[in-house]
Amino acid sequence: MTRAFLAYPDKRLRTVCAAVETIDDHVRSVWDEMLKAMYDMPGVGLAAPQIGEMLRLIVVDGSESRDQALRMANPEILHVSATLREHEEGSPNIPNLWAMVKRPRAITLRFLGENGKTIEQDFVGLWATSVQHQVDHLNGKLFVDHLSPVKRKMLLAKHSKNVRRR
Repeated sequence: MTRAFLAYPDKRLRTVCAAVETIDDHVRSVWDEMLKAMYDMPGVGLAAPQIGEMLRLIVVDGSESRDQALRMANPEILHVSATLREHEEGSPNIPNLWAMVKRPRAITLRFLGENGKTIEQDFVGLWATSVQHQVDHLNGKLFVDHLSPVKRKMLLAKHSKNVRRR
């Protein structure tokens, strides 16, 4: 069974998540649930707080074949490129709203892999964008926080209007 996505403005979406102490059965179970939710969306990444699990866990699959998912715990961005990449972003926590966001085109990330070992890996393009988006979620940030105040206010007002219509 997959948990529902938290709906903005749930306060948990603005909460910094707790570090993962060890890769255990609970963490593996959460990753499995996250991957199912991500592929069902369909999306290219998901962070644990999006489904109400307040741990520093993300999953990402930026492959065209949709079969190269990475499971990451305690991801930490070590380096970002000076070159930016613009990409349309959205979130199941603020459904049906999208905006162009500029982020570094490439990053270097340190994380615990599914075997519990520390990994440092470079990500470029869609992979880098998705990882940064998910790390933001772990730190209580949403993609709308990267927009101008006017654009953010406009999108969140549209979201409120959509919620009232339901």
